[in-house]
Amino acid sequence: MRGPASRMIGHLVFSEVENALAASSVLCLPMGSIEQHGPHLPLNTDCVIAEALTRRIVARWGDEHDLWQLPVVPVGLSREHAWAPGTLSLTVSGMTAYLRDLGFELVRALPARNLLIVNGHGGNRGILEAVTREMGDVGLNIATLHLGAMMSPDTAADVPEIHAGKDETSIMLVLAPELVRREALAALNPAPGGGTTQALVFDPAASYPWSSDDPRLSASGIMGDPRGASAAHGEILIARVVEGAGAVMRRLEHNAATKRRG
Repeated sequence: MRGPASRMIGHLVFSEVENALAASSVLCLPMGSIEQHGPHLPLNTDCVIAEALTRRIVARWGDEHDLWQLPVVPVGLSREHAWAPGTLSLTVSGMTAYLRDLGFELVRALPARNLLIVNGHGGNRGILEAVTREMGDVGLNIATLHLGAMMSPDTAADVPEIHAGKDETSIMLVLAPELVRREALAALNPAPGGGTTQALVFDPAASYPWSSDDPRLSASGIMGDPRGASAAHGEILIARVVEGAGAVMRRLEHNAATKRRG
């Protein structure tokens, strides 16, 4: 069966909502950030990636799983980049309140009871894991895709891809090549090796409030090595994310069925 002409919630008029969506529909919420991404990528990199990959996920899986795209949430938790001009960040309490209010509004305004958060900023992960547990109380069945982990799963690399490195830069070369400062890209150096990064960022036994201006972790605000970035590599990463979203969608549906039986 052919799906609707558009799966953007914002493209509907109010009288179409109840017929277009059902309780089993999945709302897809892209979440980004406004923060420094080195001298070669724009402040809204995470927003661009989250919104565009959500659009591609909806195009690939929308008819099969009845997906609908919500507008992007542009500002998240970015205190690790607060040293840089242009970085915007909510507080923990502010973002918690925002997410809870948004959850209540989705339930009030729309028939859908499934929510897929497409998170484009690694700094949002902790708050999302905590708050989405509570958001289930308002009647939403929730899953979160963390795009950074899907794009760059190898955290044990000599120079891990964490922020504005090869992977993010490659995806931006596909999605918004006009925003990549190629002249700055050619002059960049890689971030330091992975020893300190493993200790300060990825240690499962201890956590630290690290910052991306720490010279032990980054170079020019970059945590990774963007010098090998290419559109071809970006296409591979995008395909990985879009196809990988299918398994998450099936798990989300399984979770919903389990809750109904319970």
